Amino acid sequence: MLLPIVAGAQTTREEVTANLNKAAGVYYAYPSPPTQVTAPPKGYTPFYISHYGRHGSRYLISDNDYTVALNLMQRGHDAHALTALGEDALRRIKLVWAEAQGHGGDLSPLGWRQHQGIAQRMHDHYPQVFKAGGTVSARSTVVLRCAMSMASFCDALKGCNPKLRIYMEASPKYMDYLNYHSDESNAYTSDKGPWHEEYRKWEESHVDGRRLAQSLFSDQDFITKNVNPRALAWSFYWLAADAQDTEGKVSFFDLFTPGELFDLWQTFNYRFYVQAGNYAGNCGMELDNVKPLLRNIIAGADSAIAGHGDVATLRFGHDGNLIPLAGLLRLNGCYDSVSDPAEFYKHFADFKIAPMAGNIQLIFFKNKQGDVIVKFLLNEHETSIPVDTDIAPFYHWSDVKRYYETEILK
Repeated sequence: MLLPIVAGAQTTREEVTANLNKAAGVYYAYPSPPTQVTAPPKGYTPFYISHYGRHGSRYLISDNDYTVALNLMQRGHDAHALTALGEDALRRIKLVWAEAQGHGGDLSPLGWRQHQGIAQRMHDHYPQVFKAGGTVSARSTVVLRCAMSMASFCDALKGCNPKLRIYMEASPKYMDYLNYHSDESNAYTSDKGPWHEEYRKWEESHVDGRRLAQSLFSDQDFITKNVNPRALAWSFYWLAADAQDTEGKVSFFDLFTPGELFDLWQTFNYRFYVQAGNYAGNCGMELDNVKPLLRNIIAGADSAIAGHGDVATLRFGHDGNLIPLAGLLRLNGCYDSVSDPAEFYKHFADFKIAPMAGNIQLIFFKNKQGDVIVKFLLNEHETSIPVDTDIAPFYHWSDVKRYYETEILK
């Protein structure tokens, strides 16, 4: 049978405002995974896992993302221009900065723990895969937080089974499939791309930091001369979004109304949909970027099936790779193509596909007759693809491979 599209895949304003951590988008810290997995059909045993994971929780990309807000609020303090809320916001920024200084773009301790947990659960759910003496291939992009995520994951696997032979690499050699972007797509997704003017108008009408500025600064003259309200809103949004990924347990969400947070998120989500998703206007070029990755996935599976491959292939990269891969694989809820910005969030939610440490796993099983079936996981949740199956949530690999090679990679 063909698994139906689940109506609950759509995102609502109420869902986001009920859990403001989701309003962080791709800064959403990895959510709790399910504790139960569906047992395979009788006679089938797991023997191979193919994986692509985003790096874990990180600090904001640059120290500058902290100091812009910190310096502005400090100037306000020095000028006696802050409200009581503004003074408290400055105090909170200083707490976060004490942890984050010098760590711009780095994997946070939470990010390390996330990958340890994912690896532990992978081993616990599919111990037959990681038999003594098995070989695991692990490769990451050359970005340090990805390599550190790989190290964390493999460290946990080795702890589960010290006899595993794990080979880790972070090299430009593998960037052509781990993190490929064509010149055409780079030009399209830049701020000079044909989508950007419509986006600019959308942002202008949906992000307004004037209320926030008035709540933080008591001196209108200081605001007039020093504060760009929209830039202020984005600065504090990034702080609010990333706070859940650090150790400080500081929150900035209370500085915004739920409506403001929703609009900041859907504007952020807009950019991700255009730049990494199956947005109708990009004509599939973003999904085309991960075709080399899908070919690598198929080749690795075929090698394992033939009996001379690794027991697991682990790959570590970025949200900008995970999102189009989910679309190219046609994972349920990850492939909608719409053109109206007001509808984007209903059909595409970045936090559902690529939270911090987000991942896609293909779990392969076989029986004594050599028949191979596969199950797809998105962030450790079983999911579906548009291929007929009589053993859902499992699929016959021959059907899946035929679908990808004839329909997707043609």
